[in-house]
Amino acid sequence: MDTRSTAALSETEIRNTLEAWAEAIRFRDVERIFSCYSPDIVAFDAIAQLQFKGGDAYREHWETCMTMCTGAMIFELHELQIAADAELAFAHALNRCGGTGPDGKECCGWMRMSSCLRKRDGRWLIVHEHFSAPFDPQSNAALWLEP
Repeated sequence: MDTRSTAALSETEIRNTLEAWAEAIRFRDVERIFSCYSPDIVAFDAIAQLQFKGGDAYREHWETCMTMCTGAMIFELHELQIAADAELAFAHALNRCGGTGPDGKECCGWMRMSSCLRKRDGRWLIVHEHFSAPFDPQSNAALWLEP
């Protein structure tokens, strides 16, 4: 297979992986979420702590995050871009994340997401993830506005 065909196939596989990951998040299925991560994940999340090293630490964080929204989860990837070769890939997107409160009202915001994936044993796994939100340097407040 030529380089262009390999990249196109990798991009399709990665897009499918990330869509399955996002669906698992919407369904609060921690096992499915973590089937998309490498056990040696290093993650920089937008909340709680500076970094998470390893699947156990990041899983605990995700389980805590799942308790923050009691209603239906909102987790959407927008403007997803992927650059890949046969074994390594980089993806970035805007992410709409939040939930629905007991009153049915949505409470969500926008973040930036970047991920590095590596193909291991025929599967694409997220080895690095970074979520962030821009902030206003005058007030130090995060900006969760529409893009």
